[in-house]
Amino acid sequence: MKPVIGVTPDFNAGDRKEWGGKEPTYFLRARYVRAIEELGGVPVILPLVADRSARRRLLTSIDGLLLTGSGPDLDPTLYGESQRYRFPLVAERRSSFELDLVRLAIRNQIPTLAICGGMQTMNVACGGTLYQDLPAQVNDVLEHRQQTPAVQLSHSITITPGSLLDRIVKRTRMKVNSSHHQSVKTVGRTLLASAAAPDGIVEAIEHPRLPFFLGLQWHPEFLFERHLLHRRLFQTFLRAASRRLSHQPSPARRGTGS
Repeated sequence: MKPVIGVTPDFNAGDRKEWGGKEPTYFLRARYVRAIEELGGVPVILPLVADRSARRRLLTSIDGLLLTGSGPDLDPTLYGESQRYRFPLVAERRSSFELDLVRLAIRNQIPTLAICGGMQTMNVACGGTLYQDLPAQVNDVLEHRQQTPAVQLSHSITITPGSLLDRIVKRTRMKVNSSHHQSVKTVGRTLLASAAAPDGIVEAIEHPRLPFFLGLQWHPEFLFERHLLHRRLFQTFLRAASRRLSHQPSPARRGTGS
């Protein structure tokens, strides 16, 4: 059986002209779904349910969790700061859902891959903080919003030896794309930084006591078709989800969770 991967969508609460206008709308870039499907998983787009028991129930129906990126940014009040710069905010319905799912995924040891804004959500859910605007807050910072298409590589990262990321790509340096103006400032409790850009900006975080719990600041879904190292990220994630699937009772394995 192929593992079922829950994929979080973006959400327009009715204030974004480009996605549904005044009509509340779910939307998701197809590249996330394609990466999961083409590499051996069954992607399921998750509804952003508000009831916590419904959220727990959703988690019992999946074998892995993929937190996707987002155009808007998390409300800084979620990590104890006031908003210092102008940027659109992630809809509260999405941020509440994803922050809660991260904590539930940790509790239930569900393999989790978080990409770009998803990594930032992962960090905040674990008590970490963010740079609200890299160019304004960090001296001599690289250009982390590349001007070239996202299918092209932008800058290198250095990977922590012995980390999960190191074990996946089997090297301590690799090149990534880059499309963000915020990033991890203080790494969340229980998490470790496992990669950094040349300017010191955190590019990956992970939970050292879980089989697969990894956040990436770049977008491997743009790169997996042409670059083996980025494909390995999804393949290893899906293998972790498959192992979870193989250890669950079937077909009524899901139950109600906790």
